[in-house]
Amino acid sequence: MWREIPYMPLFATLFVQALATMSAYSIPAAAPAIAADIGVDGARVGLFISIVYGVGIFSAVLSPSFVHRFGAVRVSQVILVCTIVMLLTAALGGTAGAIALSGVLLGFAYGATAPSSSHLLISRTPVRLRNLVFSIRQIGVPLGGVMGGLLVPPLVLGFDWQTALLVQLGPAILLLVLLQAMRREYDADRDVARALTRGNALAPLRLLIELPEVRILCIAMFCYAGAQLCFIAFMAVHLTSMAEMSLIRAGQALAMFQIAGVISRPIWGWMADTLISARLLLALHGIVMAGAAVAAGQFGADWPYVLILLVCAVAGATASGFTGIAFAEYARIGGPGRTAESSGLAASMMFLGVMSMPAVFSVMVASGQTYGVAYGAVAIVTGLSGLMLLRRE
Repeated sequence: MWREIPYMPLFATLFVQALATMSAYSIPAAAPAIAADIGVDGARVGLFISIVYGVGIFSAVLSPSFVHRFGAVRVSQVILVCTIVMLLTAALGGTAGAIALSGVLLGFAYGATAPSSSHLLISRTPVRLRNLVFSIRQIGVPLGGVMGGLLVPPLVLGFDWQTALLVQLGPAILLLVLLQAMRREYDADRDVARALTRGNALAPLRLLIELPEVRILCIAMFCYAGAQLCFIAFMAVHLTSMAEMSLIRAGQALAMFQIAGVISRPIWGWMADTLISARLLLALHGIVMAGAAVAAGQFGADWPYVLILLVCAVAGATASGFTGIAFAEYARIGGPGRTAESSGLAASMMFLGVMSMPAVFSVMVASGQTYGVAYGAVAIVTGLSGLMLLRRE
């Protein structure tokens, strides 16, 4: 089995994703230093991620045409170029406007990561290993987030925030050069005659009209991705304010969520390839995710720390671990000729969920609702999504 995995394109796409994600999360990780240096409120710097995902919604839908026309490797190189320019713009610009512009630049790249990587992997991966390979590729997202969270703060403290961004140029440039060596072989399927028309550009949206399976899957992935960010964004503040937990222990609980998401991805991929269908597994994810959300909403000072960690692990394994089999399922439904389009649609729906559900969660808590009620709302939408998938299965 392991000999059939396309290691070169797999790790190339994984590291492209990791570097793009690291650059995205570097700005929030350095937000206090950036805010103090450029003279703005730290919360405004935090809007950077919203800009990246907001632009990413559109680039995810529009990028498949470029993947077909120029090749997945060339688009991956463009992603790295955008990442490099983003880092330079943010570090050398030194203003709030430069930070915002860098978010737009990275957003153009970030939405294209899924369509380009899925197109590159689908034709080189045996069907019986598809879920496993796509799940391994998706490790690039939490890997990039962890690198940004672990490496950027020490660099900021040891040097400055500009240096913390600029040191990321080296790996990005190196990978950019290495991808060029792959392009002749892996972009041989590009269609240079493909027109970049509005019809082709909006091809991912046509899948919503043509395929009922896709519509249901999009609803579920919107809710699952939104739930993931609700856990990430509010877990630490919930545990410190309502469960009277120290910041260090709350951080450990959040780390447990992230670690469980990383470890579970290839496990779910293997299960979807060998034991049960990906759609059934995604349905079960939603139901278990709902249970974890209900439990998280009840966290209090009387909860044993070990039990809180267990809930965080279950939440991470489902709300964070689902993405690999989700992209593989979109690729299966879309078919070999429309893998980039289906993956672009998947990414755009996930990004939309990431932007929308945490905002609603925040409004609920700010308006006086308890965390239990807010997490209950998350449980309802994820549980219903899981039941919808289960019914279709």
